[in-house]
Amino acid sequence: MSSPKARDMTRPADLLQHGRGTGPLRSQRPVYLDLLPPCNHACPAGENIQLWLSHVQAGRYERAWQALMRDNPMPAIHGRVCYHPCETSCNRGVIDDSVSIHAVERFLGDLALREGWTITPDQPPSGKRVLIVGAGPSGLSAAYHLARMGHSVEIREAGPVAGGMMHFGIPAYRLPRSELMGEIRRIEQMGVRITLNHKVENLLQEQEQGGFDAAFVAVGAHLSKRVDIPARDAGKILDAVSFLRQAATGEAPLLGRRVAIYGGGNTAMDAARTAKRLGAEEALIIYRRDRDHMPAHPFEADEAIEEGVKINWLRTIKEIEETRITVEIMAINAEGYPEPTGRFETLEADALILALGQDTDSGFLRQVPDIEFKKDGTVIVDATMMTGHAGIFAGGDMVPSERTVTVAVGHGKKAARHIDAYLRGSAYAKPPSQELATFEKLHLWYFTEADQRQQAELDPSVRAYGFSEVLSGLSENEAVFEARRCFSCGNCFECDGCYGACPEQAIVKLGPGKRYRYDYDRCTGCAVCFEQCPCHAIEMVAEGE
Repeated sequence: MSSPKARDMTRPADLLQHGRGTGPLRSQRPVYLDLLPPCNHACPAGENIQLWLSHVQAGRYERAWQALMRDNPMPAIHGRVCYHPCETSCNRGVIDDSVSIHAVERFLGDLALREGWTITPDQPPSGKRVLIVGAGPSGLSAAYHLARMGHSVEIREAGPVAGGMMHFGIPAYRLPRSELMGEIRRIEQMGVRITLNHKVENLLQEQEQGGFDAAFVAVGAHLSKRVDIPARDAGKILDAVSFLRQAATGEAPLLGRRVAIYGGGNTAMDAARTAKRLGAEEALIIYRRDRDHMPAHPFEADEAIEEGVKINWLRTIKEIEETRITVEIMAINAEGYPEPTGRFETLEADALILALGQDTDSGFLRQVPDIEFKKDGTVIVDATMMTGHAGIFAGGDMVPSERTVTVAVGHGKKAARHIDAYLRGSAYAKPPSQELATFEKLHLWYFTEADQRQQAELDPSVRAYGFSEVLSGLSENEAVFEARRCFSCGNCFECDGCYGACPEQAIVKLGPGKRYRYDYDRCTGCAVCFEQCPCHAIEMVAEGE
């Protein structure tokens, strides 16, 4: 590798902990193994990322998509809105840039929609029926996986359109509605029935009347948290969720020239950017902590600032009078928390949007026996995602967890596996975890530096005046290039490093896709193959193990 950073991170052979072999008296021998890639480990949806990237590398796009769809039914959506913790964990990021996994996933998702690729159930009809409450990401995911397992699924959704907060909470400049609805239609084409404008008030009654054998509750967090701010003749005050919902349906309220947004999360950033797109000359975010402690992802704040949104860090609202907002300046104390300073400022705003978080409307479940709740209204579930009432499961925003689309989709898949087992009178056993292929295990002689391919984006001066998608997708060549940047951490990709390095010709090639095997009658345990394996798919073990 050519960069000083890369050379510093590569382990020299003399630091290896394995000694050389001793000829006929071999004390150790090499074995092939598969470890868990960090990207797979970090994915809340449980995708086998390394597998589908390998198919993209070879140009097997539909096969890559099929592998991806085993875990995640909405790749075109996730390639746009997931905050890709897989990339944060990617070993490649230590050398240059992480693999742009989300961009390759989007490429596959968009290609599948254009080509009309479909999924067929893996199992024959089971005769079992499952009711799902809520057509957001968790409910849609559970429905998809249950349909693949052969069950009959119906989703009942209180709103006028499926998608939940993906539709009403994520603006079109981040998630175009054509791709969103295209992936939902594919789930419907598998036989999943979605009933809209149907709010479930009595779950047990609906379950009994519909002849459902189990239920999965996945109602989103649509209730905005309130804050007690002294207000005399206050101007227009809105909550962010309602504002974004109205904007998504083309019924956004008139905001005026200057708009203030109170909060520091991703919803606050979306509300501010949407206000600018709806004509506000000035959008000002007020947040009580500093940038290092904001809940919004850094790139969300960067994009908002690029579009002209201003952010007043370390400010908290104390009083509102007409269009004047009195804020107190805060300071970060030694423990990293904001504390008041006694100094105040006055800001002007024609409208104030509150973006202080959301709660889940779980009240309709309180009439169901044996279901227990946390103080915040979320539902307590066991390791199988079942509530205290047999046959009723819950996930997504309904349960204590991080509230993202990808986490919700992961909940849907996990719940589906346990619901399937419940319906079949068995128990789902999660496969044992593999050892993690961490960076220090790799021998990176094989790889050269290759900078990440960047997605094109609209110029800020253009994107602030409409809801056109900000980021573009990768071309086919760019997607393949990006997939080929993968280190294949912990899993053999048949580079022939071991085969070419073995001085005893003790390694037998088994053919494309079949990897290799050892001829231990020839092997001396010298560990040269281990030292040459770039991805740590070989381990040296003591003779006799």
